[in-house]
Amino acid sequence: MRKVSIFGATGSIGQNTVDLIARDPNTYDVVALTGGANIALLAEDAKRLRADIAITAYDDRLDDLRAALAGTGIEAAAGQAALVEAGARPADWVMSAIVGAAGLAPGLEALKQGATLALANKETLVCAGQLVLDTARQHDARLLPVDSEHSAIFQALVGEDMASVERIIITASGGAFRDWPLEALEHASLAEASNHPNWDMGQRITIDSASMFNKALEVIETREFFGVDPSQIEVIIHPESMVHSLVGFRDGALMAHLGAPDMRHAIGYALHWPERRDLPVARLDLAQLGQLNFKAPEDARYPALRLAYEVMDRGGLSGAVFNAAKERALDAFIAERIGFLDMACVVEQVLDRFEANPGLIDAQMTLDNVTQTDHLARLWADEAMAQRAGR
Repeated sequence: MRKVSIFGATGSIGQNTVDLIARDPNTYDVVALTGGANIALLAEDAKRLRADIAITAYDDRLDDLRAALAGTGIEAAAGQAALVEAGARPADWVMSAIVGAAGLAPGLEALKQGATLALANKETLVCAGQLVLDTARQHDARLLPVDSEHSAIFQALVGEDMASVERIIITASGGAFRDWPLEALEHASLAEASNHPNWDMGQRITIDSASMFNKALEVIETREFFGVDPSQIEVIIHPESMVHSLVGFRDGALMAHLGAPDMRHAIGYALHWPERRDLPVARLDLAQLGQLNFKAPEDARYPALRLAYEVMDRGGLSGAVFNAAKERALDAFIAERIGFLDMACVVEQVLDRFEANPGLIDAQMTLDNVTQTDHLARLWADEAMAQRAGR
C-alpha cells in the first residue's frame, strides 16, 4: 500500500484529497492528517481513513481531539512542533495544503524523508523557494504542483524542452470585484469580498482572489517552480475559469489546459502521477459553454500583481516579507480594522521598509532566517496598520 499524509486535511484542498483517497481505501495507508479548529471533521476523517495520527494546529484543542478519537487507537497531537513531527513520519506522498507560512516547516520535513510533496501551499515556494528546491534535490524528493494553474502549466510542459518556452500565461477569475467601478473598491465590505463568483473556497482564499493577492503569490511561485524569468510570466483575466493556464512556445504555439473548475483534477493528477486515471470530475461540453472570454488585469484594480513583480526583482527574502505582510493585512481586513484597498498599501509599506534595510532582505535563505523575517514583517505590518488607523 502507498503511504500518504494530508497536511491541511480540513480545508478545501484537504477535503477534496480526502474524497479521492476514500474512494480507493485499499490502495492507501494514511499516516497523518492535520487540521485546524474543526476538530469534529478532523477526527471524522481520521477514523474514515484509518490514519495513524491526527494533529490539530491548536494546542488548546488537544483534549477535544483526544476525546473525539477515544477508543479508535488513532494517536492525537497538537501544536506546531507536532505538525513538523508529522512531516518527519515516512510517507510516499504528502499533500501540503496548510494555509500560509505555517506549511513551510512540515513540507520541508516531508522532503527530507524523500517523499513526493504535492504542493497546494503557495507560500512554501514564495517564502523559501530556493531552500525548498535545494532540499528536494538533496534528498531525491519530488515536488508536484497542485494549484490548478501550476498543475495546468506542468501538464502543458510534459515532453517539452523548457528552452522552447517563450511565455507562461496564468489565468485568473478576477474575483468578486472584477466588474466593480474602481471608485467603489474603497468601500468594499468583508461580506462582498468573501463571495467568489466561480469557486467554493475558504474565506481567506476568496478574499485573496478578490484582491488578486492569490495570483500575485502564484506569479512568484511560477518563477520558482519552473525557473522562468519574471518577464516571461503573464496574467490574464478569464471569468469562466475553464482555461487554467497556458504555455506559449517560441514557434508561436499556445498549449492551454481546460477543465471544469474542480480541484480534484489537479489533486488527482498529482496523486496518480505519472499516470492519468479516472477522476470523478465533470467533463466539459464546449458547445454548451459557447465562449471563453479574456481581458488584461487593470493595475489600479489589482496592485498586488505589481508588487509581485517588484518582489521577484528584489529577490532574497522579500517573498517571505510579502507573504507575511499580506497575511497580517488580510487578518486585519477580516477583523474589519482596515479597508479592502488598505491591504496592498500595508504590504507595499512593509516591503519598502525592508528594502531600506538590505541586510535583512539579503540574509542567507535558511529556515531560521525565513522564520525570523516572517515574524519581523508581521510586526512591521501591524505598525503600518496602526499608523494608518491613526491618520
